[in-house]
Amino acid sequence: MSASTKLSNSVKALCFLARRMPEPQTSAAISRNTGINASKVRMLLSALAKEGILKTIQGPSGGFLFQKDPSDIDLQEIYCALEDRKAFHLDVTADPINDREETTLTNHYFLDLFSDIQVEIENKMKKIKLSHILEEIETRKKESRSRNAV
Repeated sequence: MSASTKLSNSVKALCFLARRMPEPQTSAAISRNTGINASKVRMLLSALAKEGILKTIQGPSGGFLFQKDPSDIDLQEIYCALEDRKAFHLDVTADPINDREETTLTNHYFLDLFSDIQVEIENKMKKIKLSHILEEIETRKKESRSRNAV
């Protein structure tokens, strides 16, 4: 299993947007401040806008801004807007040439096991709000600054 780059990049961009609310931000500004390629930012945030998490404002002072409050946006919602696969994906391929009962039973066992784990991951992601992430980042910034000040 690998973590979703789309999810982590989107959360970085959303955190930047949240700190600049209520001013719309262009993909170029988000890119400069997050280090994420501007075309990638547009693709990710357009997907979030399509799902009603963000909205786009056209024109010279336009850009992306929140459609929903960060306290109402959870990681699962962001993930589902971006990805077409489960967060915990298990690739179990059947081998038609070497179809052994033990292999089939093992595959079914792991599919059931990872299905349960998937539900746990989704439930955990639903509990993590964007506002909590923003608060945690601010707390860590303050802790880092106080350590560096000593």
